[in-house]
Amino acid sequence: MSKLKSLIRKAPKADLSAPLAATSDNNNIDNASLDTTSKTSSALNTPIEQTRWNGWGNVNINKEVSPHGAKLIKSHIGKTKKLKSVNLQQVLKTVPQSRLPAELTDLDIVSIDSEVRLRHARGQSFPDWIAMHGGDFEVFPDGVAHPQSTKDVEQLLMLAQEHDLIVIPFGGGTSVVGHINPQQGARPVLTIAMSQMDRLIDLDDESQIATFGAGTQGPAVEAQLDEHGYRLGHYPQSWELSTLGGWIAARSSGQQSLGYGRIEQMFAGGTLVTPQGVLNIADIPASSAGPDLREMMMGTEGRAGIFTEVKMRVQPQPEEELFKVAFLPNWEAGKAVLKQAVQNNIRLSMLRLSNAVETDAHLHLGTTPSQFLAISTYLKARGLSSDKVMLTYGFSGDKAQNKLAVTQFNKLLKQHGSVTGKITNIMGSVWAHGRFKFPYLRGTLWDKGIMVDTFETATNWNRIDEQMALMQEAVRTSLADEGEEVMAFTHISHVYKQGASLYTTYFFRAAKDHATTLQRWKKIKHAASTSLANGKATISHQHGVGRDHAPYLVAEKGKLGLQVTHDMLKSLDPEQRMNPGVLLEDEKTN
Repeated sequence: MSKLKSLIRKAPKADLSAPLAATSDNNNIDNASLDTTSKTSSALNTPIEQTRWNGWGNVNINKEVSPHGAKLIKSHIGKTKKLKSVNLQQVLKTVPQSRLPAELTDLDIVSIDSEVRLRHARGQSFPDWIAMHGGDFEVFPDGVAHPQSTKDVEQLLMLAQEHDLIVIPFGGGTSVVGHINPQQGARPVLTIAMSQMDRLIDLDDESQIATFGAGTQGPAVEAQLDEHGYRLGHYPQSWELSTLGGWIAARSSGQQSLGYGRIEQMFAGGTLVTPQGVLNIADIPASSAGPDLREMMMGTEGRAGIFTEVKMRVQPQPEEELFKVAFLPNWEAGKAVLKQAVQNNIRLSMLRLSNAVETDAHLHLGTTPSQFLAISTYLKARGLSSDKVMLTYGFSGDKAQNKLAVTQFNKLLKQHGSVTGKITNIMGSVWAHGRFKFPYLRGTLWDKGIMVDTFETATNWNRIDEQMALMQEAVRTSLADEGEEVMAFTHISHVYKQGASLYTTYFFRAAKDHATTLQRWKKIKHAASTSLANGKATISHQHGVGRDHAPYLVAEKGKLGLQVTHDMLKSLDPEQRMNPGVLLEDEKTN
């Protein structure tokens, strides 16, 4: 393994005595916890060399799939066979010589080390996993910069313009839709990784505005705020590694957005460095002075520039936080509970409703055999059938607020025939303690030849059932011409008075090799995206557009909407230097 150039600021951390070379495989044990309230000795980001180079997350964390869970999936898709995986040394041999000019490589903040470039070449999309395990990365960035200030980023963009470079902003590397992948082309590629800009810079107690470096990862955000008695409360499933700047650039949504708000409610303003100069977005609480620059720059996915400092609306730590699970007789009953709860303003922090297939899958995948037996027996004794659905819900606030909200919500649950209690709340505990570990299942399933991916959308309440049926049927039948089965299930993950989001997970078998498996995924992905491209649902509620969704964006935005977006981005980046091909398919490529 190549020796990593020292790019991460040193600070007291957990024991890292295990050889880094061992991180290329998934032979780890479930020996670490991810907790939104845990105190750490350092609030710094997780250095990228402590993460898997060919998969998700920290090398010290793994999540096993239960035997009865794997058996359930295989009962749907058939027997599976694991794909072969290359090792790190094999891939490092394919990294070409950098094309960056000396004026950049001579900078202390720029690395052309092969492993550094490899670790910033791919994200977490399915094609990325195929590339990382199959060894065909195709393209690597020519160098990776680690700026420590807004001035550093300004200098880097000036040099990029002078030397005609492509620039890719890099937050936590967690994109699942191709935001950070360099493309083939004549222009050298500079990836700008924001990991060293990970500090709480200022805290305005009176206005409850916290200013952070945009490269701060979720745990580092909350750890630094907790020292002052505050919380941001933005918890996407990628929270462990994803960053503030990435959340803003992709219009992220957290698991508890019902209580804390989506990222657009949290982002108050900040600094965006563009090829045309620095754009300072004022953190004014409200304004009628023309178009909102704050809203305009959110969701630009690195095409407008790079966020360096961001001002976030924070709130005091809650006195109490509760997570519970109820089971309801069927989907209609569960959906009615969600809609009535949000439209009647019951104070919850989250609502998540799994359909019947997902409910069964979570009971298998999220429990031990004894827990599974206890819960299943209890639910059957209470009269629930295979149509039952699982509702995960949460409260966050002071005890008096929560007591009122619990009373109101319990009344609503009872009206719709719910089953609750200590036994059902086992699943609430499973969710709360494992909420950020579920992405680790992907690696475990991969090792069993089970391929998994997700897609999501949002639509109005009057279209929820129709849209869910379209999504699931599209992916289930997408490999019918090959005689292959696809297992799919869906949950409502975020609710609004107007409608809700739908999040579908699907499983399929690995093919004989990586290339054929990728072709299977492409067929499923096209079917899934086509089911959303109807003008009545969004192509993405929380993952962003990236490269994977860009061809389908016109159905949602319209041709004129795309032109307006294109013209706005071009005014800030006239040479299409910033992340070309992401968000919009450009007429001029790299």
